[in-house]
Amino acid sequence: MFRVINLQTSKSTAEMSVRLPSSQVKILVVLNGKGGVGKTTTAINLAATLGERNRVLLIDADPQGSATWWAERNEQSMGFDLTQETDPELLGGLRKVKNYDLVIVDTPPALAAAALAAVVPAADYLVLPTPPAPMDLAVLIETVKSVVMPTGVAHRVLLTRVDSRRWGEAKEAQKTLKELGIPACEAFVRAYKAHEQAALEGLPITQWRGKNAREAAADYRRVADEIQRYWRK
Repeated sequence: MFRVINLQTSKSTAEMSVRLPSSQVKILVVLNGKGGVGKTTTAINLAATLGERNRVLLIDADPQGSATWWAERNEQSMGFDLTQETDPELLGGLRKVKNYDLVIVDTPPALAAAALAAVVPAADYLVLPTPPAPMDLAVLIETVKSVVMPTGVAHRVLLTRVDSRRWGEAKEAQKTLKELGIPACEAFVRAYKAHEQAALEGLPITQWRGKNAREAAADYRRVADEIQRYWRK
């Protein structure tokens, strides 16, 4: 089963051959003020993908505990360690976490949450998942303008739940973001039932085996590669 750790006494002895390009822990925060956009799915699957070659800690800072619920449903290793923590004081001290290459934080879907206010300034990079539908995109754009841009933290929007039959909608969303000066990932995460099935079985998409599993995992691998390219700059 995944290793549950305490933020104040975190330790890991895993040996990895390839590390992120820094001797200091990287902090990646996944956020959106709206629920149902693929936030926890993104946090879990990025943690699993990046955990294949790095020591990764996923922090479930959402009081709903969706990431914890997901991980607890299976006794297999998720490929990363996990802790549930909503204390703003501890979340504000993520730079003190030792023995990890990367910390990923799954945040609450509430922009006024104290946990979110504590963790965003500590981040190296923010990933904002959103479906490309106009209403979802409008909420996301307002979030970026009012919450993200004032912090000065590097960020990128990730289009999720993209219908393969409606590529034009995703392309139009990317165009809109670009025109507004909001960076967006070139990679999309397509809408597959595989993501729901993987969650129900307590597995990241990289470990799930079933219809469209390979395609769904490939989407997150492309996202992980792209994000790493940007934070190396």
